[in-house]
Amino acid sequence: MKKIAIAILILLVAWTAYTVKQEKEEEKPVKIKPEKGITLKLYNHQTGKIETVELEEYLVGVVAGEMPPNYPLEALKAQAIAARTYTLKRILSPQNTRGYHPGADLCTDPTHSQAYLSGEELRKRWGVKYYYYLSRVKWAVNSTKGKVLVYNGELIDPVYHASCGGQKTEAAKDVWGYDVPYLKSVTCLENDYPVETKTFKISYIDKVLGTDLQVLAVSTGAKPVKISERTGTGRVKKIKLGSRIFLAEEIRYRLGLKSTIMTVSTRGDKIIFTTRGYGHGVGLCQRGAAALADKGKNYREILSHYYPGTKIILYK
Repeated sequence: MKKIAIAILILLVAWTAYTVKQEKEEEKPVKIKPEKGITLKLYNHQTGKIETVELEEYLVGVVAGEMPPNYPLEALKAQAIAARTYTLKRILSPQNTRGYHPGADLCTDPTHSQAYLSGEELRKRWGVKYYYYLSRVKWAVNSTKGKVLVYNGELIDPVYHASCGGQKTEAAKDVWGYDVPYLKSVTCLENDYPVETKTFKISYIDKVLGTDLQVLAVSTGAKPVKISERTGTGRVKKIKLGSRIFLAEEIRYRLGLKSTIMTVSTRGDKIIFTTRGYGHGVGLCQRGAAALADKGKNYREILSHYYPGTKIILYK
């Protein structure tokens, strides 16, 4: 028994030394030199005004808006680092957002940048759990202060989504047409995901998408919808509506669908889309991050899983 105890002690000492070494390597400062310091200009869609917000304060509102506050702390930390990286990359590359809101670095519309909730909005949303949830989010942000993700010394584009639908994440190339070395398809542990069914009249789809579904149905009796191509993960990549072929990601956006993991059927003058998961499927899966954290993975392991080849550094 004594030999076993000594062996366990040696393993614990070795593991502690490895962890400390990993932390030191991770926290080696790298000068990114944000031109605008640690504040940013935020266009608030509710007020219609541009506000000056301190970076770490902004991140509290982003993490609270992007990820459920009752998720495991390691998942919240991973989200905080992804959000900080996203924010600094936008501050350093203002041309990415200048077209939306002149004079602003980012905005509060998640379709343009990241979701953001003010303290007042969080009080309304969280009610009596406000202080408890706020303390968890602040801990995730403060305990990772200054940490960002880089690939080959450059800030990455740390895209993320709510749910990958219980299958692999998607490669950037299959969604946006260009390859990103750290945005590859990876396995995901998510086992609980949203399923949604939406029904649209053919006339509505013709109006929104400029298709000719009604004409074809009447004149030729042809099948109005056909999935014409899938990605390597099984998601729909291209879909034929009438005589036109669309990227599934465009259809998702314009029809307000949650995912491109979809089945499509017709019934009379209606088209029915059933989707699984939520979001484009690229990068960090938030539900998957929570599942990894539940299995004992820390934020470093979560981020290296979803953004392979990247490193965590401190900026200053």
